[in-house]
Amino acid sequence: MSGLDTLVLLCRPGFEPECASEISEVAAAAGFYGYPRLDQGEGYVTFYVHPPATALELMETVRFRSLIFTRQWLACLPKLEDLPAKDRLTPVAEAAAHLPACAEVVADTADTTEGRELRGFCRKFVSALAPHLRKEGVLLPRKEKSAWRMHLFVLSGREIWLGVAPVKNSSAWEGGILRLKFPARAPSRSTLKLEEAWHWFIPKHQWDRLIAPGMRAVDLGAAPGGWTWQLVERGMFVTAIDNGPMNEDLMETGQVEHLREDAFVYAPAKPVDWMVCDVVEKPARTTALVIEWALNGWARQMVFNLKLPMKQRYPEVRQCLERIESALADQGGWRLEARQLYHDREEVTCWLAAPEIR
Repeated sequence: MSGLDTLVLLCRPGFEPECASEISEVAAAAGFYGYPRLDQGEGYVTFYVHPPATALELMETVRFRSLIFTRQWLACLPKLEDLPAKDRLTPVAEAAAHLPACAEVVADTADTTEGRELRGFCRKFVSALAPHLRKEGVLLPRKEKSAWRMHLFVLSGREIWLGVAPVKNSSAWEGGILRLKFPARAPSRSTLKLEEAWHWFIPKHQWDRLIAPGMRAVDLGAAPGGWTWQLVERGMFVTAIDNGPMNEDLMETGQVEHLREDAFVYAPAKPVDWMVCDVVEKPARTTALVIEWALNGWARQMVFNLKLPMKQRYPEVRQCLERIESALADQGGWRLEARQLYHDREEVTCWLAAPEIR
C-alpha cells in the first residue's frame, strides 16, 4: 500500500543506535534498502524504506523474532502533526482509511518518562477512537479477524504515528513490553529476567514439558538466588554455583545444592535439563562457556546473558551469536535466539536449545 514507507521500531531508550544498525543490516540482507533516523534516548527509531518497496512488504519478509533490539514495529503513514485538540478523531479516522483492514486498534508510547505520562491519554483516546472507526466503516467488526492490527504510536497529543503491525509477526504486548510483578519472596529483582525469558522464548503451552517439575538445573553465578528461585518455583532441583552466599529461605526448600565454586570451572557430573547463567563477565568469555556446555552435552537448554560493552554493542552481540552458531554447526540443529528483554539492562538474553527440543 502506497504511503506506508516508514517503519517505526520501539526499543529500550539508549539503544537506538543498536536498533538502527540491526534493522539496516537485516533489511539489506532481505533485499530492502533505506535509512534510519534516531534521537538518542527517545526509545524508538524510524527506518525509511526506499520505493518501490514498502514497510509492509519488509514486515512480511523479515521475521520479527529475529530482531534483538526491537520491542515492537509498525508500518506507518506519514506522521500526523498539529492535531487539533478539539477534534483528533476526524483526522486520525481519515488517515486510517488508507491502512489495511484491521479489527482492533491499540496505542503505544515510548518507554520514557514522557511516554509513560501519555498512557492515560492513550487509553481514553483509543476508547473513543475505536467505536468512531467502526461507525465510519474503517475498523472491522469485533468478531471479524484480520492479519493486521492498527497502532497509534503517540508522541504527544498533537503528534501521532499511525500504522499497522502484522498480528502474527509482531509483539502482542503493549509497546512490546511484558510487565511482570516482582515476587515478594524472590531474593532479587533479577528473577524477572529469567521469567520474562521463558515467556519470550518458550510458548506457554509448552511450559509443562520444557520447564517441568522434577527437572535438574544448574545456575552459574547464582547468588543470592534470583534465577534459582524461578527454577525452584517450577519444581526443579538446582545446583547453585557461586562463591557468594545464597538466600536462606531458598536453601530451606531442600531443592537447592550450593557449591562454592568458580562458574567458569564447574562441570556437572551428569547432564542436566537446564543451565542458566547471569554472571557479570565479558560476553566473549560467557560465549566460550556456553559453547563448552553445548559441545559436551552438559545441558539440553540454556538461558544466559551477554553483558554488553559501552561501545560497539551490536557488533559484539552479532560476533558472539555467530561464534556459537559456527561452533555448533556440525552438532545437528541447536536452536539459538536472542533478545534484549524489558527487564534487561546493559545486556542481551539468549536461549540455546538442543536439537531434541522442539
